[in-house]
Amino acid sequence: MIDTPQIVETKAQLTAVIHLQIPREQMQHEFGPAMNELLATLAAQGIEPKSAAFAYHLRMPPGQFDFELGFVVEDTVAATGRVKASQLPATKVARTVHHGGYEGLPEAWESFQKWLKSNHLKQDEGLWELYFVGPQSTTKESEYQTQLNRPLLD
Repeated sequence: MIDTPQIVETKAQLTAVIHLQIPREQMQHEFGPAMNELLATLAAQGIEPKSAAFAYHLRMPPGQFDFELGFVVEDTVAATGRVKASQLPATKVARTVHHGGYEGLPEAWESFQKWLKSNHLKQDEGLWELYFVGPQSTTKESEYQTQLNRPLLD
């Protein structure tokens, strides 16, 4: 289930990320270790995340994920191992929230895509998900909330 989408202007946000290019079926195996590496690097540098975790998908080749997994931060992270500084863009996006477990994300994105097309909105490259209510805050998958963001062209 998704909320009624809205059009919003985002501001550029400094991030600390790990860039992953992995087969889709490897997501469950790669996500946790990458998240732990990010959090350990931030802690070692005395930087606190200013957001929940996000995945910024740069490209969506068939069967692959090409994305940055990260957190919004206030201070620039020093590149360490796979961790580097990046940013979420200042742009106009269509935004909605998916309610429920992560297995429902493909259906949520499909519903969101239908809404975008029915409203004749031209989509730019990339997209991102912000996992603002998830296993870090509840044990009930039905309470998960994932913000879906799709950049738009004018």
